[in-house]
Amino acid sequence: MARLRIGIDTGGTFTDVVAVDEDTGEVVTTKTPSTPADPADGFIAGIDKVLARTRAGRDAVTAVSHGTTVATNKLLEGRVENLGLVTTEGFRHILEIARQAVPDGYGNSYFWVKPPRLVPADRVRTVGGRIAADGSEIRPFDEDDAVAAARWFRDQGITAVGVCLLHSYANPSHERRMREVLAREHPDAVVSISSDVLREYREYERAVTTLVDAAVKPDIRRYVGTIATRLAAYGDPAFYVMKSNGGVLSASEVVHQPVSTVLSGPAAGVLGAARVAERAGVTSVLTLDGGGTSTDVAVVVDGHPALTTEGTVGTYPSKIPMIDVVTVGAGGGSVAWLSAEGTLKVGPRSAGAVPGPICYALGGEQPTVTDANAVLGRIPPHLLGGEIPLDVDAARAGLSELAGKLGRGMEEAAAGVLEVSAWNQANALRRVTVKRGVDARDFTLVSFGGSGSLSACRLVDLLGLRGVVVPPDPGNLSAYGLLTVDVRNDHVRTYVRRHDAVDPASIAAAFAALGHEAGEALAREGFPPASRAFARSADLRYFGQAFEVRVAVPDGEVDRPLLDAVAAAFHAEHRRLYGYDFDGDDRQQVEWVNLRVTGVGPIPRPRERHTRTGSGEARTGTRPVFFDGWREAAVYDRYALSASDVVTGPAVVEEFGATVPVHPGFTATVDAHANLSLVRRAASTAADRPDRGGGEAAVRRR
Repeated sequence: MARLRIGIDTGGTFTDVVAVDEDTGEVVTTKTPSTPADPADGFIAGIDKVLARTRAGRDAVTAVSHGTTVATNKLLEGRVENLGLVTTEGFRHILEIARQAVPDGYGNSYFWVKPPRLVPADRVRTVGGRIAADGSEIRPFDEDDAVAAARWFRDQGITAVGVCLLHSYANPSHERRMREVLAREHPDAVVSISSDVLREYREYERAVTTLVDAAVKPDIRRYVGTIATRLAAYGDPAFYVMKSNGGVLSASEVVHQPVSTVLSGPAAGVLGAARVAERAGVTSVLTLDGGGTSTDVAVVVDGHPALTTEGTVGTYPSKIPMIDVVTVGAGGGSVAWLSAEGTLKVGPRSAGAVPGPICYALGGEQPTVTDANAVLGRIPPHLLGGEIPLDVDAARAGLSELAGKLGRGMEEAAAGVLEVSAWNQANALRRVTVKRGVDARDFTLVSFGGSGSLSACRLVDLLGLRGVVVPPDPGNLSAYGLLTVDVRNDHVRTYVRRHDAVDPASIAAAFAALGHEAGEALAREGFPPASRAFARSADLRYFGQAFEVRVAVPDGEVDRPLLDAVAAAFHAEHRRLYGYDFDGDDRQQVEWVNLRVTGVGPIPRPRERHTRTGSGEARTGTRPVFFDGWREAAVYDRYALSASDVVTGPAVVEEFGATVPVHPGFTATVDAHANLSLVRRAASTAADRPDRGGGEAAVRRR
């Protein structure tokens, strides 16, 4: 009997499913439309669909790992409401103060603009009492203020409350008492306290992260609970949810820390792309995951995704450990619209799965990126191998209306929509490269997701990339990545000391306490002591700097030589990241900021074996496709391509869940792992110039 581990990634438009047989290693993939009204419906439909393809019964499912965009999409689309904040008396305006420089969205530049508040000023309540930075109590907690605040939220019908009291990272006692008061006076409220969500300093980021946790907690609890109940019909398999830090957590635990899922799906995609890059022999890659609602980009060097605690989702900083993913509202369902000045914009609002793009014929009335690709012939007149027919004429009518407002032709307007979307994606890639001191020209792009590869060739030209790797079944790579990760839990304490004043005994005690917390978390996940692994790290900076660099803390006794070794590692990492350091300069001291312990519980990885082999005639015909003009482009069935085949653009390579347009001047070569490697040819020929015929693409055997 088959034993199946299933990865399911729910996106804004489609739910992607990958099943791996633990015994044979056979990989089976499929997709099903997402169901925004109840995402659990799409989740269960995906399981049933993949079981039908494998001809396995429900009792064959041994484990399900899930990446969800429930929290991500809620934040990206700004659907944060009915939320309240409790903070320390005198700090009512912490959300207004924020930080002085934040993105305004214009070319990803930075200006003196404040982001929109998560909580309106009239929904902020303050309570008396004060904790000092060292954890000592300056003034006692004011129970009367707390009761008044709780009753006010109850009377106003505010059912999600974040609590962020000053210096609670050093002493959480006041926050815990506030939670007790809320539980007694307003039992219907969902409450998040900052000392549970993010036990480190920086009041604004800690407050916003706590509020994000409170905002998404009702949705995540309801969603995960519904799925867990419905999975009982499949023999109650192990159920894991992907976290932003590159690990998974059991569903029973993740509902207590929902903010950890804000980049759940994107994190899984980055890990899957890292695996693709490793197999393809590429060490430094950028990843681009294009979905229906958003595009997520990241950097992978030597197989390791970049990590950060300075991430954001939309305009909201989320200071939890996460794979360094930048998310922008640029997906296949992103709506094209005109600004007040008459400028063409694309996104961040998405048509999603319902009503979806105009061509879905489900009631969508505004043109999207998918509509533009459809009318220009870059995708076929159907999706999922014919399961979803597209109404291209309706999309053409919608884009013609937009073109009339712009004073342009329909093709020019559609091409403009794709160009704006590509620039949005390129700017996101610049944020993870140029703005971090990395040259994008040194990287290859791994593009995936249902819409990720549609702009691949254009991004090569915009950023000067070395090329693009498109894995097989790119629309399912995030779901595949879910099957390659372990349980991970991160624990942190703020410890601000200059290096020469650091006490080894106090650091050892802090690491021991964090390790105990990590061990308890892994015990709740069912991992015995012998199978648990722990990794220590610390955030360091030069005294006077505003941000830190994370470095590993080796195992062993915490003594002065070990701490000096960590400081030396910080100097080296600072030089690698920024091109300079102050090693040996006694005038510039090193400062310790945060101590961290990550607990890891290993999950067995099934053997992997892709069964795809090229067979038959790959070329299925031709159709007109608009690149820089209309071309008669050859169309290829990707499943029929074999290793070493070379497709020369203009062409379109199609498969079940994705399409890869090969632009004029580009070639796509199939490698030994069935990846497509897109590169620009050294020199363009006359055949690459726009026309309405000729320029016929070809596939050749090497």
